Amino acid sequence: MTAWRNLSLSTQILAALIAGLIVGLLFNFLSPSLPVLATINTQVFGTIGNLFMSALKLLVVPLVFVSLVVGTTSLSDPAKLGRLGVGTMLFYLATTAFAIVLALIGAKIVNPGVGVNMALPSGYEAPEAPPVSEVLVGIVPSNPVAALAEGNMLQIIFFAILLGLAIMLSGKPGERIKAAFEDWNHVVMQIVNIVMVFAPIGVFALMAGVVAKLGFESLAPLLKYFMTVLVVLLIHLFISYPLLLKLFSGLNPVTFIKKMRPAMLFAFSTSSSNATIPVNLRTAREALGVPNQISSFTIPLGATINMDGTAIMQGVAVIFIAQVYGIDLTLAQLGTVVIMAVLASVGTAGVPGVGLVMLATVLTQVGVPVEGIAMIIGIDRLLDMTRTAVNITGDAAVTAIMAKREGVLDEAMYNDPRAQVELDADELGKEHGGPRTEQTI
Repeated sequence: MTAWRNLSLSTQILAALIAGLIVGLLFNFLSPSLPVLATINTQVFGTIGNLFMSALKLLVVPLVFVSLVVGTTSLSDPAKLGRLGVGTMLFYLATTAFAIVLALIGAKIVNPGVGVNMALPSGYEAPEAPPVSEVLVGIVPSNPVAALAEGNMLQIIFFAILLGLAIMLSGKPGERIKAAFEDWNHVVMQIVNIVMVFAPIGVFALMAGVVAKLGFESLAPLLKYFMTVLVVLLIHLFISYPLLLKLFSGLNPVTFIKKMRPAMLFAFSTSSSNATIPVNLRTAREALGVPNQISSFTIPLGATINMDGTAIMQGVAVIFIAQVYGIDLTLAQLGTVVIMAVLASVGTAGVPGVGLVMLATVLTQVGVPVEGIAMIIGIDRLLDMTRTAVNITGDAAVTAIMAKREGVLDEAMYNDPRAQVELDADELGKEHGGPRTEQTI
């Protein structure tokens, strides 16, 4: 037990991930002869996993709201806030558009739906997707308290930035409010510290539950679709982001990938961009050398609007479902898929499985039956884990680029191989909440 406690949290999570995979495979193999294992999976693994995910979701609203307010108030010049915001948004939207184009090209080359003839499950009802106009209008909250209560992330981000800007412009009263939010930031990070202690247990339960329920045989009819999405995700992760980083910042992409491994692992385990925010924030600050006033703004924003992995899934899924139904999409329809996937990603919450709901928006716009979503639900959880790792890596890449372009990146820390994040649960909250002396843009 002592040896376990001496391991870093990232090592504990990796061990829990592997253990969950092994236990899940055993449960899946033995369940036909031992029905009690199915009950254990549902009642024990399911309950523990849901409790952990609920605890992570509990963190999202206060963490994003307080972090964005603090990050916005850390910027000394409103004009520079506008430059940072516009630049970050453009990078996020551009990477998402590139991701969906890459997905469509990959899907057209592989043709994953050709030859697949799968029956829809009885009683399936396609999820109802909100219209794009509703997503855009919904960015501005009519009631910020309701937005916080409902966890409407786009509205929370809008209100947090507006409040931070007002605090910045309010002189001495604003300085007092800013100090209060910095104290709240410290308190929220201590809550993160507490929840993260239980991360290995939650990761074990989540992985064991998924594998025990699905097994690997469920992938057979959808293997081409699964592998197409997976390969495009890996190309975007290990080729697109490094090229983007090198082209726009000149930073070493190999160093970046190495330092992102703990955050990728956590994102893979939880399938939630929002849940990975505290880990990604710490990685940006303590391993990549990004100062607080940049990372506190770009990371929470990216967790809400930068969904490259989700866009890749949507691109391949549209081609796959269309081919299953014998629909030949025109070039104009493929262009519509690109536009709609980018817009849909902006309204996609960073929680597990929500990409399937937003996929309905894209399918509807190009005339592909949304009922086809039922064909990929069974294996989406496994892909969801990988695309979440892609999403949060994109957030960190854009964050590093913006810090370098603003001239505030600590390149000595970025290039220092000793500057690694080991996710020590006992230390997780200290650097986020304590007093910091930040460079001013």
